[in-house]
Amino acid sequence: MKKTTGMDRAATRNWRPATRAVRGGTWRSEHGETSEALFLTSGYTYDDAQTVADRFAGDAQGMTYSRLQNPTVAMLEERIALLEGAEACRAQASGMAAMTAALLCQVSAGDHVVAARAAFGSCRWLVDELLPKFGVETSVIDSADDAAWEAAIRPNTKVFFFETPANPTLDVVDLKHVCGLAKAHGITSVVDNAFASPALQRPMEFGADVVAYSATKLMDGQGRVLAGAICGSEEWINETLMPFQRNTGPTISAFNAWVVHKGLETLGLRAHKQSEQAVALGEFLEPRISKGGGHMLHPGLPSHPRHNLAKAQMDATGPIFAFDVGTRARAFALLDALELVDISNNIGDARSLMCHPASSTHAGMSEEGRAEMGVTEGLLRINVGLEDLADLTEDLDQALGKAGL
Repeated sequence: MKKTTGMDRAATRNWRPATRAVRGGTWRSEHGETSEALFLTSGYTYDDAQTVADRFAGDAQGMTYSRLQNPTVAMLEERIALLEGAEACRAQASGMAAMTAALLCQVSAGDHVVAARAAFGSCRWLVDELLPKFGVETSVIDSADDAAWEAAIRPNTKVFFFETPANPTLDVVDLKHVCGLAKAHGITSVVDNAFASPALQRPMEFGADVVAYSATKLMDGQGRVLAGAICGSEEWINETLMPFQRNTGPTISAFNAWVVHKGLETLGLRAHKQSEQAVALGEFLEPRISKGGGHMLHPGLPSHPRHNLAKAQMDATGPIFAFDVGTRARAFALLDALELVDISNNIGDARSLMCHPASSTHAGMSEEGRAEMGVTEGLLRINVGLEDLADLTEDLDQALGKAGL
């Protein structure tokens, strides 16, 4: 491969996903390094004053300042865009930086946003607290009710914002229906795809306008760094997102970008294997949970109300699912009994992790808000990792027994 081939869409558009994940976005310096270079610099120098003027005026290509461009970050952005099937991508400092920027860059006082009620706690805070503070009206709906989306549209509706599968209740949104409805009404659809990643689901194939990520999750996949990303058309990225990003600075560090860039090389392998293990573990758990009076929230199992839809729009249903054991006391007893699986509020990691959302990821919400979205006191969320499935099964088996299940 030549030094700049990985940045050449004329070549990379013909590559298949696995090749894009390993070689897409690669730009080699004059040294010809095999592993992508890490550029730890805040600024750049120029050979003459006119070059500076031309770059800042937008008349010449090149780096100006690492809040705006960095060679390592540019490689990550190109690789994510290729995997997503997007025209362009801009990396962000974290997943929440991505969600915040994707919304704030395009709404103003007097606009209206329709959002799914099932979402990560901080995403709900954006919708419930931050946007109204600046005069943006918001409506929160049951995202699985297709008719609710159309019913919520107002003359000033600017954005549909949702996650599928959703955190932590695993609600599945009909991407084709909701994104098609948005387009028909001139509304921008913003999809949080963190639970799936482009290895398992590409919302733009179903009509999404903007796809936002916590790249901290599956893209890194090993619990090392914070990162986010926003994908869209070149026009939307350059004209809508970039003025906000340029002047507010939710910029990812070059080091974090490099770590995620390397993580993408194995994303497909990890995501599919972890999805396979999650289905197997869910099949083991479901009879025990049901017998104990609880229920499963797992799009990979036929018991999920939108199992067929999840299979139709996802290559695999992901490593994350949830189950309800009835009470906080029983949920805590199960967590405390774990010997192999870690208690942690992260997801997408190669290690298996479990948490109690009501007291962690969604603790900042009111009790009424949690009840509305189905985050009960007995709900547990698990991220299934790459450990041997037999070891995971044995650990959950003994923990269930100690919790009385």
